[in-house]
Amino acid sequence: MRSTTHHRLFTPLAGAGILALTLAGCSSGTTDAAGSGEFTGDTLEVSAAWSGAEQANFEAVLAAFEEQSGATVNYTSFGDNAATTLGTQIEGGSPPNVAMLAQPALMDQLAADGNLQPLSEAASAAVAENYSQSWVDLGTSDGTQYGVWFKASNKSTMWYNADLYDSAGAAAPADWDDFLAQLQLVADSGYAGISIGADVGWPLTDWFENVYLQTAGGEMYDQLTNHEIPWTDPSVTVALDALATLWGNDALVQSGAAQRTFPESVTEVFGAAPQAATIYEGDFVAGNITDDGNSVVGENALFFDFPSVNGSAPAVVGGGDVAVSFTDDAATDALMQFLASPEAAEVWVPEGGLTSPNNNVDTALYPDETSRQIAEALTGAETFRFDMSDLTPSAFGGTPGQGFWQIMIQFLQDPSDVAGTQQALEDAAAAAYVD
Repeated sequence: MRSTTHHRLFTPLAGAGILALTLAGCSSGTTDAAGSGEFTGDTLEVSAAWSGAEQANFEAVLAAFEEQSGATVNYTSFGDNAATTLGTQIEGGSPPNVAMLAQPALMDQLAADGNLQPLSEAASAAVAENYSQSWVDLGTSDGTQYGVWFKASNKSTMWYNADLYDSAGAAAPADWDDFLAQLQLVADSGYAGISIGADVGWPLTDWFENVYLQTAGGEMYDQLTNHEIPWTDPSVTVALDALATLWGNDALVQSGAAQRTFPESVTEVFGAAPQAATIYEGDFVAGNITDDGNSVVGENALFFDFPSVNGSAPAVVGGGDVAVSFTDDAATDALMQFLASPEAAEVWVPEGGLTSPNNNVDTALYPDETSRQIAEALTGAETFRFDMSDLTPSAFGGTPGQGFWQIMIQFLQDPSDVAGTQQALEDAAAAAYVD
C-alpha cells in the first residue's frame, strides 16, 4: 500500500512537509487562455505513476484542459519507475512537459540538478490562492517553488468496526486517553481493542509519525526528519512513551502483531469473523475493506481522525503526488496553472479515488460521506506533514529488516526500553544520513 521507492533527501524541504492548501480556482490568466484555444497545435507530454482507473480519471482531467486550451496532451505511465524513467528521458534530452512525483525527495533531486522549471508568477499565485502554506512549502525546494500538489492521501485515519463498537458501548474517542478507554470497553466485550499488522515495519513508522506530529509539532517533525535533532531527543521519548501505553497493554492489542501482515490486520477487524474492532492506517484502508468484501465502508466500516495527544491541534500525516514541469513554455505553464485550480480536481473527485489538498474544491462533489470526511480532515488540519520515512534515506526509513522499520518492530514486541530504542534509532540514522 505504500511506495517502496525511496530517494535520499537532497535538500531540506521548506517545512519538510506540511500539507494545507488554499486553492480558489484558476487564475484569470489560465481561465482566459483555456477558453481561447490559445494553444491549438501545441502538444504536451505528461507522465505519472497512475494506471487503470486512476489513469482514466487523470486523462479526463487532461481532456478538460485540452478542451479549454486547444492543446493536445499525451499521457504516459511510468509505474513505480519514476526516477529511472525520468532520468533516462532527461539524459536523452526529451523529458515530459509535466510529471507527477510521489516523492518530495525526488523533486528535490531534480531541482538540485537543474532539471525543473520554477513555477511562474501566475502559477505560484494560483497555488497561494488555493492551498495552505503547508502545501506551498512541500512544493518548494531550496527556497524556490516548483510543485503543484494535485493528489493527497490522509494517513491519520483510525478505522473501526461499528458493529463491534456499538455492541461494546464504545464510541469514537475525544483524544488519546479516551481512545485507550474505548479500546478497553471493546476488550471487555470479548474482542481485541486493536489489531496491528507488523510483519514489516512501515505501519509502525506511520504510528510513530502520527504520535510524534501530535506531541512535538510540525517544526520538530521537520528537524527529526532531516536529522537536525537526534533520535535521543526528549521529544522522541514523549512519543514513544505514548505508544508504549498502548503497545505494552496486552489487554488491548491483539496478540501476534509481529507475524501478521497489514492486509491480515484489516481482515481481523472487518472480515467475516472479526477478532478485533480497530485498525490504524491511511485512507487506503477503505480499499482493503472493500476488497475483503465482508464489511461496507460508510456503514459498519467507519473511521475517526487519529486521536489528539496531550491536547494537540488537528494534524495529518500523509502523502501525495506533486506536478512539476521540465519545460519553459506558455502551454506547460497554463497546464500547471490548471492543475492548481479547483476545477481540475473537480473533474476527478466525483469518480472516487482522489483526495484533493486544494482547499477550494467543492467537497460536496465527493462520491460518499467517507471520502468527503477524509478530504475535509486533510484540508482542515492545522498541520500537515509528509510521511517521514518517505523523506529519509532509504537505508534508514525504507528497507525491510533494518533501520526505522525493524527497530519499531522490536519496540512493538518490547515497549519497555524507550531509551534503548531511541539509541538504536539514532545509531541507524547516524549511519544512513551521510553525504
